[in-house]
Amino acid sequence: MLEKELPGCLEPHFDTEAVQAAKQGMPNEDLLFETGEFFKAFADSSRLTILASLLHQELCVCDISAVVGMSQSAVSHQLRVLRNARIVKYRKEGKQVFYSVDDGHIEKIIQLTMDHLTEQEELR
Repeated sequence: MLEKELPGCLEPHFDTEAVQAAKQGMPNEDLLFETGEFFKAFADSSRLTILASLLHQELCVCDISAVVGMSQSAVSHQLRVLRNARIVKYRKEGKQVFYSVDDGHIEKIIQLTMDHLTEQEELR
């Protein structure tokens, strides 16, 4: 299916006040860059599957591997990406390491995204 072209301005112009207000409301470039990097970590279905497994309780790599059907090595690799993005955290208990989502914001981000996508499907 071809995407329809989005409408644009028919005549080049800009609203000085609107442009100035938008510029003043813009976050700084560093924060925008960090936000982009943060969302890149969500851009993989394997990582999202791992995150979904951690939304309700912490799990060790062995348990995550069993839930998501991936090798422990693959799970560990994806957890490293998520940990570096501060999306998951871990705690050690003896020789075991348990992973969980970093905080409640992560669950909200995932849930809001899924709500948005579900809502969009219902509107079609």
